[in-house]
Amino acid sequence: MTELPFIWLVFSFIEWFASKRKLTAYMVVNLLVTAIFFAVIMYYKYYGVIVNYHALEQVNQVTAVKNSVFSLLDPYYLFIFTDIIAFFLLSFRRTKMKNWKRTTAYKGRKLVVLPLFILSLALCLFNILPNRASMNEIIQAQDMGILNYEAYTLFANDDTDWVPLKNVTQQSINELKTVTEVENPDYWQDAQGKNLIIIQLESFQNFLINLKLDGKEITPNMNRLAQEHLYFPNFYQQVGQGNTSDAEFVVNTSFYIPSNGAATQIYADKELPSLPKLLEAQGYSTATFHTNTVEFWNRGDLYHALGFDKYYDNQFFGDEDTVFFGASDETLYAKTATVLQEMDADPNPFYSQVISMTAHHPFSIPEDKYHMELPEHYEGTFVGDYIRSQNYADYSLGLFIDDLKAKGLWDNSLIVVYGDHMGLPIYSLDKDDKELMKEIYGHEYSYQEMLNIPLIISSTEIAAPQVIENMGGQIDILPTLANLMGISLSDHIHFGQDLLNHSSNILPQRYYLPTGSLMSDTTMFLSGSGFDDGTQYPLHRSGDQTQPVTEEQYMQALKLLQLSDSYVNQQPNWTEE
Repeated sequence: MTELPFIWLVFSFIEWFASKRKLTAYMVVNLLVTAIFFAVIMYYKYYGVIVNYHALEQVNQVTAVKNSVFSLLDPYYLFIFTDIIAFFLLSFRRTKMKNWKRTTAYKGRKLVVLPLFILSLALCLFNILPNRASMNEIIQAQDMGILNYEAYTLFANDDTDWVPLKNVTQQSINELKTVTEVENPDYWQDAQGKNLIIIQLESFQNFLINLKLDGKEITPNMNRLAQEHLYFPNFYQQVGQGNTSDAEFVVNTSFYIPSNGAATQIYADKELPSLPKLLEAQGYSTATFHTNTVEFWNRGDLYHALGFDKYYDNQFFGDEDTVFFGASDETLYAKTATVLQEMDADPNPFYSQVISMTAHHPFSIPEDKYHMELPEHYEGTFVGDYIRSQNYADYSLGLFIDDLKAKGLWDNSLIVVYGDHMGLPIYSLDKDDKELMKEIYGHEYSYQEMLNIPLIISSTEIAAPQVIENMGGQIDILPTLANLMGISLSDHIHFGQDLLNHSSNILPQRYYLPTGSLMSDTTMFLSGSGFDDGTQYPLHRSGDQTQPVTEEQYMQALKLLQLSDSYVNQQPNWTEE
């Protein structure tokens, strides 16, 4: 019912201004509105958010991930086009069409159309104006109506007031996060002077660690890393519309993603303070490795903004073993290890970020990449395909680890492994998939578990393996590594914190959760229209006492996002140099 006033509003314009082609105008509007609803359905099924015009920036990415798009399409969604098809078929009945055109070929009477227009406009404004302040975009769209929401996001003024740069200080950030600097931090300089190798695993969620099906480990190599090194099980993604590329941005900057759009499209023209630049000042050479084309997600500009010396993309990795839209993980790791060995020959250390990709949505890897048999009831399911693809990703990672050890790189490097983002959105799972996830977890699959990814840090200088329960996110990787490598952050604004020395945290979330959502040490908070109608979820199900997120923490999280947005948006543009 909330959609009807907007549709009547458009119809009023047709009645006023169209005559000869009125029927065509109605059909075009019908098709356009149907396409909007269809896009909303499809986008929600993966991201869990209501799509708006900002997603048009992603249009050029769609053809590259068409397999993912088609996998989200349930055939019954196409029934939304039933009336379009019916009218198309009727258009071949010339007599009928002539009669329709003849009976509609006049402009509507103003005395009839004007009251309808005024009423429709009033109802649209009645739905939009009271709901503009709602923090939760889904509730906002529900209360406004989808078409009103799309119009509102298109025409709403961006009246953002940036906090002056002089007021964005590390002290103000630490106060909001209640972080106190540690005088003699643990692990300080334990990996000083070592090479840094960061491995970003595609769609790798934390539940895979130590998971067994029919008594067989799914990810034996990741399990071994978690058992023998520093493992952070309470670690969460902080990406948005840019997914993998957003993870690259957050990890290398310790800034939050933008409120709309991918970081690679919003911030890639900025001179970004970053991990590569910090390490360059220490004499490091830097490179990043990804088997897709560098133009995908505008990575070329991002890598320039971050200050990487070199990037290696599909032109380097080739297409002899292509899976989805790039060379397989086996090829990625084999060729990367060779380059790293050459970089290691230089007397100065190096930093490399390696982006895996084969275990990519929709996880339908070719049969020659199968390295496990699924239980029968997992075969042909989305969850089963995901598990099998991650088993292959783990197999390839194991080859890389062996190669690094054989080339003498492992012992001389600080190794960091983490997941870039979730692989199994709750919104994409059908009934059978949800039952399988319930079987794996022992309870209903939840938002908390959906966003939970692993972080593992390995260095021969860190002798004792340890499971570190501190809650953290991708924004905390940079300050944690800075501590291990003995790099001062006194002149580097960062919104994360050292997970090895701070046990309390606050983690604002965007995009996959409504604006205003956050995680505290024990609780996930999903905002409603504001704080009062938000929902609290315990992060853990162990029975430990949880402390609900307070309104003060809610306001602190919003302020942190504002400070990050203000700081990054006021950085100079390298494109203007």
